[in-house]
Amino acid sequence: MSAAANDRYRLLGTLGSPYSMKLRAIMRYRRLPHDWVLRTTRNRAETEDVKPNLLPMLRYPGERRYRVDSTPLAYDLEARHPGQRSIIPDDPGLAFLCHLLEDMADEWLTKAMFHYRWFYAADIDYAAHWIADDGFPDTRGPERDAAAKQFADRQIGRMPIVGCTPENAPVIEDSFHRILALLESRVSVYDFLFGSRPSLGDFGLFGQLKTLSTDPTPMAIMRAEAMKTESWVRQLDDASGIEGEWLAPGADLPPATLGLLQLTGEYYLPFLLANAAATERGEKMFSLTYAKGPYSQGTFGYQAKCLSDLRRRFGELSGKPGEWTRAVLQQTGCLPYFST
Repeated sequence: MSAAANDRYRLLGTLGSPYSMKLRAIMRYRRLPHDWVLRTTRNRAETEDVKPNLLPMLRYPGERRYRVDSTPLAYDLEARHPGQRSIIPDDPGLAFLCHLLEDMADEWLTKAMFHYRWFYAADIDYAAHWIADDGFPDTRGPERDAAAKQFADRQIGRMPIVGCTPENAPVIEDSFHRILALLESRVSVYDFLFGSRPSLGDFGLFGQLKTLSTDPTPMAIMRAEAMKTESWVRQLDDASGIEGEWLAPGADLPPATLGLLQLTGEYYLPFLLANAAATERGEKMFSLTYAKGPYSQGTFGYQAKCLSDLRRRFGELSGKPGEWTRAVLQQTGCLPYFST
């Protein structure tokens, strides 16, 4: 490892990975010196021992091991670089709501990303070849086509595991359309969820939307319904030149932010609660019914931990920030899900 490389982060990911795009955008905004490296067949060996073997992977300056999971990595970077263009609002109440929306994006909006990518024929063909083009630089022609098909078949086979079934499609697609409509009423190069600077919540949404704005079907939807939001996604990909401020503590939240919290209370938190209850009972499947129809999928232990973590974070709030946050959660229909 050279002396220059020793002073920089090494971020390994793929352009088709929403979490890779999220973490890369965070590091760009925070102006953290790093090298962005596509994970390909040429460098897979250097990360074959990383557990879990998920993207993105981040190697810290002076280290040889890689770390994973974009949300813990984002918080760890906050601790390593305090005060350097933080993406966590200073006010504890805003910081909690920021985390809640990031969690919703990571665990619920990602279903729209996965659904559109592997449900519609045009998206399957486009995404499979895009991923193969990025990941298999030494293959050509039929061999690369075969790699694309193998990857697509694997991802399509995983769709029921993450809840992306034809029966669940109306709920998933409704979420996507509504999130676009809410963001379209707010975002711009200088307008974000919690002020005039981007937060972790903004970057969580960005990661999923970056992919959705590239795959053919959701891209067409976004351009028809939310052109300003598509521009915002392009801008947030590298926001290293943006300066701004957080909302004042106790200030009124933008209507779009309130709307996203309402959607979280309508879709995401009931999903988390149903999953956690089924996990505790040792059941393999769970189901619930939304206004747009039924939804069911297999239980996920990780998402049960998400609910526990959200409740812990909420329980740590006190004083005026705690009172204000409780009022916002009550207003948006989220509060009942934070009783233990």
